[in-house]
Amino acid sequence: MTLHVPPSTTPDLLAFWRERHLCLLVTHRPDGTPHLVPVGATYDEEAGIARVIAHGMSKKVRNILAAGPGARVAVSQVVGRRWSTLEGIATINRDPEAIAEAVRRYTERYREPRVNPERVAIEIAVTHRMGTL
Repeated sequence: MTLHVPPSTTPDLLAFWRERHLCLLVTHRPDGTPHLVPVGATYDEEAGIARVIAHGMSKKVRNILAAGPGARVAVSQVVGRRWSTLEGIATINRDPEAIAEAVRRYTERYREPRVNPERVAIEIAVTHRMGTL
């Protein structure tokens, strides 16, 4: 088992983030405790952004908004002995084009999501990658 902390992505890491796996998103509540929830996430290596679609009033979105600029989050996935975590700074994007792009990527990896007029895109500017692949 080898721990990879690549300065840039590897083909194995990119392939792992294209496979259909449920992920876990960690945000922080206002009291500093972690809030961990299952999500569907996508990773755009070219832009350095991980995306999660969410309801605009969900707890994860409210946690990110409450943290303000510089909200630190992590999104992880694990399958057997393989795992990967992307850490970074999260922002909430309400722009319809950004949401459409997040939905497009989600649909490619998972399936078409249900209609949600309150949907937002959580965009994570990835600052650190780690995992065992």
